Amino acid sequence: MGITVGRVVPDQYSEVASLCVQAYLPSRLPSDHAYYARLKDVAARDELAEVWVASEHGRVLGSLTWCPPHSPWREISRDDEAEFRMLAVDPAEQGRGVGRALVDAAIARSRAEGRTAIVLSTACWMTAAHHLYERMGFERVPERDWSPTEGLDLKAYRLDLTR
Repeated sequence: MGITVGRVVPDQYSEVASLCVQAYLPSRLPSDHAYYARLKDVAARDELAEVWVASEHGRVLGSLTWCPPHSPWREISRDDEAEFRMLAVDPAEQGRGVGRALVDAAIARSRAEGRTAIVLSTACWMTAAHHLYERMGFERVPERDWSPTEGLDLKAYRLDLTR
């Protein structure tokens, strides 16, 4: 059967929330940091953006938040670009292609929508994700790096879809 990617359903919200928190624990943010509340509130994210899940045999292995045009979840994209956020893979499933399956789905959606590029922000400590993005052809755009909150510095990446 393999890994499949699709839109989250409400029955999966708590599983996705737990998975996101586990994936982001290495951030060294205090456990009561407001960012964890955002990660846990899957229903709100799915209402104002789209939460996708990668699953296998009915088990959620990873997720990402797709940020459609006009979504308040968009942070660094320009009008002609697509954006996703909060890529999270169950730590026990990392290295199996879960993250790649989610990013491949985001790239396919970007192309289908006629976007010129896809952009994302990633925490500085997420080195495995950085390697994945670079292997997939994303390039750093340091002029878009930013920090949404003290202690959380984000690097920006962009994949040109016009090539």
